[in-house]
Amino acid sequence: MKVAVIGANGQLGSDLVAACKRREWDVVELTHADICVEDPNSVRKILSEVKPHAVLNTAASHIVPRCEQDPLQAFSVNGLGALNVARVADELGSVVVYYSTDYVFDGAKGSAYTEEDRPNPLNVYGVTKLAGEYFTLGYARKAIVARVSGIYGRVPCRAKGGNFVTTMIKAASEKPEVRVVDDEVLSPTPTWIIAQRSMELLENDARGLIHLVVRGSCSWYEFARVIFDTLGFTTPLRSCSVSDFPATVRRPTFSAMESIRLTTLAVEPLPDWREGLVKFLRNEYR
Repeated sequence: MKVAVIGANGQLGSDLVAACKRREWDVVELTHADICVEDPNSVRKILSEVKPHAVLNTAASHIVPRCEQDPLQAFSVNGLGALNVARVADELGSVVVYYSTDYVFDGAKGSAYTEEDRPNPLNVYGVTKLAGEYFTLGYARKAIVARVSGIYGRVPCRAKGGNFVTTMIKAASEKPEVRVVDDEVLSPTPTWIIAQRSMELLENDARGLIHLVVRGSCSWYEFARVIFDTLGFTTPLRSCSVSDFPATVRRPTFSAMESIRLTTLAVEPLPDWREGLVKFLRNEYR
């Protein structure tokens, strides 16, 4: 199988590339230097040359405050970029996978969101990612939209300079104490598991909207607590509230998700969030 990974040097993209190589698939690694999803001519030129069986689109403008400041740029990448990729993939008969976010929800439900729940994003980032979902599903006949949450991986996010795990490790070594909010809930998911399940979705000819998240949910404080305990940090870790920090962007306080579709697609559910996190930490830091 020939697979093009857009954003191949990113946090998720790098694990998608590795997963393809483990299956000995022909993987074409595309970075922003190779393809600009905002430019339909760039997308058409590169993908027409590659002629992939599948296109995995991880390109995103995902710095949430920056999206709020520059909504046109956010929409050009997250929305129109997804449209450009979907159109060309459809012309080529390729499967396209668009990776979206838990931020398409407003958190009002108070329990884990499934694929059947209605989105209602609170900020520009969420709105533009939801647009990317609709463009992908509406313009590509062979489309998968995979929503993820709180991702962390072996390769830190390039745009953010890290992820929550690396941020906690740095804070534990540099600060006298670390404070983390306990009233925002998510489903933190390692990128290697997302990549593995993405391969299975392609192998099983999956289509449509799918939540690719670990089982269960936790607060950011609980997430941090497992990191500290697993890695043996002695720096005091304190819980606090989102109200303790000035809010520049509205965010959902409960964005945990679960999947009701994976079992119907003969794809193994993802592990519990704690199990996945401990395994990642032991593999990468011990």
